[in-house]
Amino acid sequence: MRHHQYNPDFNFVVAPESFNKYTSRELLQYCLGATMYMPGTKEFLPKILNRSIPGLTTMVFCFEDACAEADVPKAEENVLYTLESLSTAVDEGVISQNDIPLIFCRVRSIQQFRSFASRLTPHMAKSLVGINFPKFNSENGDEYYAVLKQLNADLGEILYGMPIIEDPRVAFKESRMQELMSIRAILNKYYDLVLQIRVGGTDFSSCFGVRRGVDYSIYDIMTVRECLVDILNVFTRNNEFVVSGPVWEYFRASKDMMFTDLPKHTLDDYLMKRKPLVNHEVDGLMREVILDKANGFVGRTVIHPSHIKFVNGLQAVTLEEYNDAKQILSSTDGGVHKGENSNKMNEIKPHTNWANKVMMRAMAFGVIENENSYLRLFSETA
Repeated sequence: MRHHQYNPDFNFVVAPESFNKYTSRELLQYCLGATMYMPGTKEFLPKILNRSIPGLTTMVFCFEDACAEADVPKAEENVLYTLESLSTAVDEGVISQNDIPLIFCRVRSIQQFRSFASRLTPHMAKSLVGINFPKFNSENGDEYYAVLKQLNADLGEILYGMPIIEDPRVAFKESRMQELMSIRAILNKYYDLVLQIRVGGTDFSSCFGVRRGVDYSIYDIMTVRECLVDILNVFTRNNEFVVSGPVWEYFRASKDMMFTDLPKHTLDDYLMKRKPLVNHEVDGLMREVILDKANGFVGRTVIHPSHIKFVNGLQAVTLEEYNDAKQILSSTDGGVHKGENSNKMNEIKPHTNWANKVMMRAMAFGVIENENSYLRLFSETA
Protein backbone atom coordinates (compact mmCIF):
# COMPACT_ATOMS: atom_id res chain seq x y z
CA MET A 1 0.00 0.00 0.00
CA ARG A 2 0.94 3.62 -0.49
CA HIS A 3 -1.13 6.63 0.48
CA HIS A 4 -2.77 9.05 -1.98
CA GLN A 5 -2.88 6.69 -4.97
CA TYR A 6 -6.17 8.31 -6.01
CA ASN A 7 -4.00 11.22 -7.21
CA PRO A 8 -0.99 9.48 -8.81
CA ASP A 9 0.31 12.58 -10.59
CA PHE A 10 0.64 14.74 -7.48
CA ASN A 11 4.18 16.11 -7.13
CA PHE A 12 5.37 15.45 -3.57
CA VAL A 13 8.47 17.11 -2.15
CA VAL A 14 9.13 13.72 -0.51
CA ALA A 15 6.89 10.88 -1.67
CA PRO A 16 5.18 8.63 0.87
CA GLU A 17 6.70 5.20 1.38
CA SER A 18 5.05 1.87 0.55
CA PHE A 19 4.00 -0.37 3.40
CA ASN A 20 2.29 -3.67 4.16
CA LYS A 21 1.60 -5.79 7.24
CA TYR A 22 5.27 -6.76 7.49
CA THR A 23 6.52 -3.16 7.66
CA SER A 24 8.22 -2.42 10.97
CA ARG A 25 5.78 -1.68 13.76
CA GLU A 26 7.56 1.63 14.45
CA LEU A 27 6.43 2.97 11.06
CA LEU A 28 3.31 0.88 10.48
CA GLN A 29 1.51 2.35 13.50
CA TYR A 30 1.60 5.72 11.71
CA CYS A 31 0.45 4.34 8.34
CA LEU A 32 -3.15 3.39 9.05
CA GLY A 33 -4.61 6.84 8.38
CA ALA A 34 -8.31 6.71 7.45
CA THR A 35 -9.43 3.32 8.74
CA MET A 36 -12.72 2.37 7.10
CA TYR A 37 -15.18 0.17 8.99
CA MET A 38 -17.68 -2.07 7.24
CA PRO A 39 -19.95 -4.96 8.25
CA GLY A 40 -18.23 -8.34 8.26
CA THR A 41 -20.93 -9.54 5.88
CA LYS A 42 -19.90 -7.14 3.12
CA GLU A 43 -18.49 -8.86 0.04
CA PHE A 44 -15.47 -6.64 -0.53
CA LEU A 45 -13.07 -9.03 -2.27
CA PRO A 46 -13.76 -7.81 -5.85
CA LYS A 47 -13.10 -4.20 -4.87
CA ILE A 48 -9.69 -5.15 -3.47
CA LEU A 49 -8.74 -7.30 -6.44
CA ASN A 50 -9.92 -4.64 -8.90
CA ARG A 51 -8.33 -1.80 -6.89
CA SER A 52 -11.59 0.09 -7.31
CA ILE A 53 -10.98 2.34 -4.26
CA PRO A 54 -7.37 3.44 -4.87
CA GLY A 55 -7.24 5.61 -1.74
CA LEU A 56 -8.24 2.80 0.62
CA THR A 57 -5.28 1.61 2.67
CA THR A 58 -6.84 0.34 5.91
CA MET A 59 -10.14 -1.44 6.52
CA VAL A 60 -11.92 -3.23 9.35
CA PHE A 61 -14.43 -6.04 8.96
CA CYS A 62 -16.76 -5.58 11.93
CA PHE A 63 -18.40 -8.47 13.78
CA GLU A 64 -19.73 -6.16 16.50
CA ASP A 65 -21.79 -2.97 16.21
CA ALA A 66 -22.04 -3.05 12.40
CA CYS A 67 -23.19 -6.67 12.36
CA ALA A 68 -26.34 -8.20 13.81
CA GLU A 69 -25.61 -11.06 16.19
CA ALA A 70 -27.54 -13.49 14.00
CA ASP A 71 -25.28 -12.57 11.07
CA VAL A 72 -21.97 -13.27 12.83
CA PRO A 73 -21.55 -16.81 11.40
CA LYS A 74 -22.15 -15.49 7.89
CA ALA A 75 -19.72 -12.62 8.53
CA GLU A 76 -17.02 -14.99 9.74
CA GLU A 77 -17.41 -17.16 6.66
CA ASN A 78 -17.18 -14.10 4.42
CA VAL A 79 -14.04 -12.78 6.10
CA LEU A 80 -12.27 -16.15 6.15
CA TYR A 81 -13.06 -16.64 2.45
CA THR A 82 -11.79 -13.12 1.67
CA LEU A 83 -8.51 -13.66 3.54
CA GLU A 84 -7.93 -17.07 1.91
CA SER A 85 -8.67 -15.65 -1.54
CA LEU A 86 -6.36 -12.67 -1.09
CA SER A 87 -3.47 -14.85 0.08
CA THR A 88 -4.03 -17.13 -2.91
CA ALA A 89 -4.10 -14.13 -5.25
CA VAL A 90 -0.69 -13.09 -3.90
CA ASP A 91 0.65 -16.65 -4.31
CA GLU A 92 -0.52 -16.71 -7.92
CA GLY A 93 0.84 -13.26 -8.76
CA VAL A 94 -2.59 -11.72 -9.37
CA ILE A 95 -1.77 -8.98 -6.87
CA SER A 96 1.21 -8.22 -4.64
CA GLN A 97 1.30 -8.01 -0.87
CA ASN A 98 1.53 -4.24 -1.29
CA ASP A 99 -1.81 -4.21 -3.11
CA ILE A 100 -3.72 -5.54 -0.11
CA PRO A 101 -5.09 -2.93 2.31
CA LEU A 102 -4.22 -3.35 5.96
CA ILE A 103 -7.12 -5.59 7.04
CA PHE A 104 -8.37 -5.90 10.62
CA CYS A 105 -11.32 -7.65 12.21
CA ARG A 106 -13.32 -6.08 15.02
CA VAL A 107 -14.45 -8.98 17.14
CA ARG A 108 -17.63 -9.07 19.18
CA SER A 109 -16.38 -10.56 22.45
CA ILE A 110 -13.62 -12.73 23.92
CA GLN A 111 -15.69 -15.82 23.14
CA GLN A 112 -16.30 -14.84 19.54
CA PHE A 113 -12.61 -13.94 19.16
CA ARG A 114 -11.58 -17.38 20.39
CA SER A 115 -14.00 -19.04 17.98
CA PHE A 116 -12.88 -16.96 15.02
CA ALA A 117 -9.20 -17.43 15.90
CA SER A 118 -9.63 -21.21 15.94
CA ARG A 119 -10.67 -21.08 12.27
CA LEU A 120 -7.80 -18.92 11.04
CA THR A 121 -5.02 -20.68 9.14
CA PRO A 122 -1.46 -19.44 8.59
CA HIS A 123 -2.31 -18.90 4.93
CA MET A 124 -5.31 -16.69 5.76
CA ALA A 125 -3.30 -14.78 8.35
CA LYS A 126 -0.86 -13.55 5.69
CA SER A 127 -3.60 -11.14 4.57
CA LEU A 128 -4.75 -10.15 8.07
CA VAL A 129 -2.95 -7.45 10.03
CA GLY A 130 -4.75 -7.60 13.33
CA ILE A 131 -7.76 -7.62 15.61
CA ASN A 132 -9.71 -4.69 17.04
CA PHE A 133 -10.84 -5.23 20.62
CA PRO A 134 -14.13 -3.40 21.39
CA LYS A 135 -15.09 -2.08 24.82
CA PHE A 136 -11.49 -2.73 25.89
CA ASN A 137 -11.08 -2.36 29.64
CA SER A 138 -9.08 -3.47 32.65
CA GLU A 139 -11.16 -6.64 33.05
CA ASN A 140 -11.05 -8.05 29.52
CA GLY A 141 -7.86 -6.51 28.16
CA ASP A 142 -5.33 -9.01 29.47
CA GLU A 143 -7.38 -11.94 28.17
CA TYR A 144 -7.77 -10.38 24.74
CA TYR A 145 -4.02 -9.95 24.40
CA ALA A 146 -3.20 -13.35 25.89
CA VAL A 147 -5.38 -15.01 23.25
CA LEU A 148 -3.75 -12.88 20.54
CA LYS A 149 -0.25 -13.74 21.72
CA GLN A 150 -1.05 -17.45 21.63
CA LEU A 151 -2.64 -17.06 18.21
CA ASN A 152 0.56 -15.51 16.87
CA ALA A 153 2.55 -18.42 18.24
CA ASP A 154 0.15 -20.98 16.77
CA LEU A 155 0.09 -19.35 13.32
CA GLY A 156 3.73 -18.32 13.13
CA GLU A 157 2.50 -14.91 11.97
CA ILE A 158 2.35 -11.37 13.29
CA LEU A 159 -1.14 -10.16 14.13
CA TYR A 160 -1.48 -6.92 16.07
CA GLY A 161 -4.14 -5.87 18.54
CA MET A 162 -5.90 -2.51 18.52
CA PRO A 163 -7.81 -1.80 21.73
CA ILE A 164 -10.84 0.44 21.39
CA ILE A 165 -11.25 2.56 24.51
CA GLU A 166 -14.96 3.34 24.79
CA ASP A 167 -16.00 1.88 28.12
CA PRO A 168 -18.25 3.82 30.54
CA ARG A 169 -15.54 3.49 33.19
CA VAL A 170 -13.42 5.79 31.07
CA ALA A 171 -16.35 8.06 30.25
CA PHE A 172 -17.19 8.69 33.90
CA LYS A 173 -14.79 10.96 35.74
CA GLU A 174 -14.77 9.14 39.11
CA SER A 175 -13.39 5.93 37.56
CA ARG A 176 -11.53 7.29 34.55
CA MET A 177 -7.93 7.70 35.67
CA GLN A 178 -7.74 4.45 37.59
CA GLU A 179 -9.20 2.62 34.59
CA LEU A 180 -6.84 4.29 32.11
CA MET A 181 -3.79 3.51 34.21
CA SER A 182 -4.92 -0.12 34.50
CA ILE A 183 -5.34 -0.31 30.73
CA ARG A 184 -1.92 1.23 30.26
CA ALA A 185 -0.36 -1.47 32.44
CA ILE A 186 -1.90 -4.14 30.20
CA LEU A 187 -0.72 -2.44 27.01
CA ASN A 188 2.79 -2.02 28.42
CA LYS A 189 2.85 -5.77 29.07
CA TYR A 190 1.99 -6.53 25.43
CA TYR A 191 3.65 -3.46 23.96
CA ASP A 192 5.00 -5.08 20.77
CA LEU A 193 1.52 -6.35 19.88
CA VAL A 194 -0.18 -2.94 20.22
CA LEU A 195 -0.35 -1.24 16.83
CA GLN A 196 -2.66 1.66 17.65
CA ILE A 197 -5.12 2.69 20.33
CA ARG A 198 -8.56 3.64 19.04
CA VAL A 199 -11.24 5.67 20.79
CA GLY A 200 -15.03 5.47 20.69
CA GLY A 201 -16.36 8.99 20.45
CA THR A 202 -19.88 7.76 19.68
CA ASP A 203 -19.91 5.43 22.70
CA PHE A 204 -18.63 8.19 24.97
CA SER A 205 -21.32 10.54 23.64
CA SER A 206 -23.95 7.89 24.30
CA CYS A 207 -23.00 7.79 27.97
CA PHE A 208 -24.11 11.41 28.29
CA GLY A 209 -27.04 11.37 25.85
CA VAL A 210 -25.37 13.79 23.44
CA ARG A 211 -24.44 13.77 19.77
CA ARG A 212 -22.37 16.35 17.96
CA GLY A 213 -24.08 18.08 15.05
CA VAL A 214 -22.49 18.60 11.67
CA ASP A 215 -21.55 22.17 12.64
CA TYR A 216 -19.65 21.09 15.76
CA SER A 217 -16.52 19.08 16.42
CA ILE A 218 -16.15 16.36 19.02
CA TYR A 219 -13.98 18.84 20.91
CA ASP A 220 -17.04 21.05 21.43
CA ILE A 221 -18.78 18.28 23.41
CA MET A 222 -17.20 18.98 26.76
CA THR A 223 -17.85 15.67 28.52
CA VAL A 224 -16.40 13.73 25.55
CA ARG A 225 -13.52 16.15 25.15
CA GLU A 226 -12.46 15.45 28.73
CA CYS A 227 -12.33 11.70 27.98
CA LEU A 228 -10.20 12.26 24.89
CA VAL A 229 -7.87 14.65 26.68
CA ASP A 230 -7.16 12.12 29.42
CA ILE A 231 -6.64 9.28 26.92
CA LEU A 232 -4.07 11.39 25.08
CA ASN A 233 -2.44 12.36 28.37
CA VAL A 234 -2.02 8.76 29.49
CA PHE A 235 -1.01 7.09 26.22
CA THR A 236 0.85 9.59 24.05
CA ARG A 237 3.53 10.62 26.56
CA ASN A 238 6.91 10.54 24.80
CA ASN A 239 5.15 9.03 21.75
CA GLU A 240 4.69 5.75 23.63
CA PHE A 241 1.54 4.80 21.71
CA VAL A 242 -0.20 6.09 18.58
CA VAL A 243 -3.83 7.03 19.23
CA SER A 244 -6.27 7.55 16.34
CA GLY A 245 -9.22 9.91 16.31
CA PRO A 246 -12.92 8.99 16.65
CA VAL A 247 -15.33 8.52 13.77
CA TRP A 248 -17.08 11.42 12.03
CA GLU A 249 -20.70 10.41 11.47
CA TYR A 250 -21.73 12.63 8.56
CA PHE A 251 -21.21 12.15 4.84
CA ARG A 252 -22.61 13.29 1.54
CA ALA A 253 -21.21 11.58 -1.53
CA SER A 254 -21.77 13.42 -4.77
CA LYS A 255 -19.83 14.55 -7.81
CA ASP A 256 -19.62 18.11 -6.51
CA MET A 257 -17.06 16.85 -3.96
CA MET A 258 -14.45 16.88 -6.72
CA PHE A 259 -12.79 20.15 -7.67
CA THR A 260 -12.97 21.09 -11.35
CA ASP A 261 -11.05 24.28 -10.55
CA LEU A 262 -8.78 24.62 -7.57
CA PRO A 263 -10.19 26.75 -4.73
CA LYS A 264 -8.94 30.31 -4.54
CA HIS A 265 -8.53 30.75 -0.77
CA THR A 266 -6.30 29.11 1.83
CA LEU A 267 -7.30 25.98 3.68
CA ASP A 268 -7.51 28.02 6.89
CA ASP A 269 -9.96 30.44 5.27
CA TYR A 270 -12.22 27.59 4.25
CA LEU A 271 -12.16 25.43 7.33
CA MET A 272 -11.45 27.65 10.30
CA LYS A 273 -13.18 30.79 9.01
CA ARG A 274 -16.07 28.74 7.63
CA LYS A 275 -15.93 29.54 3.91
CA PRO A 276 -17.61 26.59 2.13
CA LEU A 277 -15.06 24.28 0.52
CA VAL A 278 -16.42 20.83 -0.38
CA ASN A 279 -19.74 20.42 1.41
CA HIS A 280 -21.13 20.82 4.91
CA GLU A 281 -20.31 17.25 5.94
CA VAL A 282 -16.77 17.00 4.56
CA ASP A 283 -15.79 20.48 5.72
CA GLY A 284 -16.82 19.49 9.25
CA LEU A 285 -14.74 16.34 9.01
CA MET A 286 -11.66 18.29 7.92
CA ARG A 287 -12.05 20.86 10.69
CA GLU A 288 -12.08 18.01 13.17
CA VAL A 289 -9.03 16.33 11.59
CA ILE A 290 -7.06 19.59 11.89
CA LEU A 291 -7.91 19.65 15.60
CA ASP A 292 -6.96 15.96 15.83
CA LYS A 293 -3.48 16.75 14.55
CA ALA A 294 -3.10 19.72 16.87
CA ASN A 295 -3.90 17.48 19.84
CA GLY A 296 -1.79 14.47 18.87
CA PHE A 297 -4.19 12.02 17.20
CA VAL A 298 -2.90 10.28 14.07
CA GLY A 299 -5.53 9.21 11.52
CA ARG A 300 -9.09 8.28 12.44
CA THR A 301 -11.94 5.86 11.94
CA VAL A 302 -14.12 6.50 8.88
CA ILE A 303 -17.41 4.99 7.77
CA HIS A 304 -17.60 6.14 4.14
CA PRO A 305 -15.11 6.00 1.23
CA SER A 306 -15.67 9.71 0.54
CA HIS A 307 -13.81 10.53 3.77
CA ILE A 308 -10.60 8.67 2.96
CA LYS A 309 -8.72 11.14 0.80
CA PHE A 310 -9.50 14.08 3.08
CA VAL A 311 -8.34 12.34 6.25
CA ASN A 312 -5.21 10.90 4.64
CA GLY A 313 -4.45 14.07 2.71
CA LEU A 314 -4.40 16.13 5.90
CA GLN A 315 -1.87 13.72 7.45
CA ALA A 316 0.75 14.83 4.91
CA VAL A 317 3.55 17.01 6.30
CA THR A 318 4.37 20.47 4.97
CA LEU A 319 7.93 21.24 3.89
CA GLU A 320 8.24 23.79 6.69
CA GLU A 321 7.32 21.17 9.32
CA TYR A 322 9.63 18.65 7.69
CA ASN A 323 12.66 20.94 7.64
CA ASP A 324 12.05 22.03 11.22
CA ALA A 325 11.87 18.40 12.29
CA LYS A 326 15.07 17.54 10.43
CA GLN A 327 16.87 20.46 12.05
CA ILE A 328 15.74 19.40 15.52
CA LEU A 329 16.69 15.74 15.08
CA SER A 330 20.07 16.49 13.48
CA SER A 331 21.21 18.96 16.13
CA THR A 332 24.09 17.78 18.28
CA ASP A 333 24.44 20.83 20.51
CA GLY A 334 20.94 21.22 21.92
CA GLY A 335 19.83 24.74 22.67
CA VAL A 336 17.56 26.88 20.52
CA HIS A 337 17.75 27.50 16.77
CA LYS A 338 15.87 29.72 14.35
CA GLY A 339 13.33 27.56 12.54
CA GLU A 340 12.42 27.17 8.89
CA ASN A 341 11.20 30.45 7.34
CA SER A 342 12.71 32.32 10.32
CA ASN A 343 9.29 32.51 11.95
CA LYS A 344 9.71 30.36 15.04
CA MET A 345 12.19 28.93 17.51
CA ASN A 346 13.14 25.27 17.49
CA GLU A 347 14.08 24.31 21.03
CA ILE A 348 15.89 21.05 20.47
CA LYS A 349 15.10 18.97 23.55
CA PRO A 350 11.44 20.00 24.12
CA HIS A 351 10.58 19.65 20.41
CA THR A 352 12.21 16.24 19.83
CA ASN A 353 9.07 14.15 20.41
CA TRP A 354 7.14 16.39 18.02
CA ALA A 355 9.91 16.09 15.42
CA ASN A 356 9.96 12.30 15.64
CA LYS A 357 6.21 12.17 15.07
CA VAL A 358 6.46 14.54 12.09
CA MET A 359 9.16 12.40 10.47
CA MET A 360 7.04 9.27 10.85
CA ARG A 361 4.05 11.02 9.30
CA ALA A 362 6.30 12.23 6.48
CA MET A 363 7.39 8.67 5.72
CA ALA A 364 3.80 7.41 5.82
CA PHE A 365 1.96 10.27 4.09
CA GLY A 366 4.64 12.27 2.27
CA VAL A 367 5.83 15.86 2.32
CA ILE A 368 4.02 18.65 0.44
CA GLU A 369 5.14 22.17 -0.41
CA ASN A 370 2.81 24.14 1.87
CA GLU A 371 -0.71 24.19 3.29
CA ASN A 372 -2.25 25.21 -0.04
CA SER A 373 -0.87 21.96 -1.46
CA TYR A 374 -3.48 20.08 0.57
CA LEU A 375 -6.10 21.46 -1.80
CA ARG A 376 -4.21 20.17 -4.85
CA LEU A 377 -3.74 16.80 -3.15
CA PHE A 378 -7.52 16.47 -2.61
CA SER A 379 -8.31 17.51 -6.15
CA GLU A 380 -8.56 15.56 -9.38
CA THR A 381 -6.63 18.26 -11.25
CA ALA A 382 -3.24 18.08 -9.50
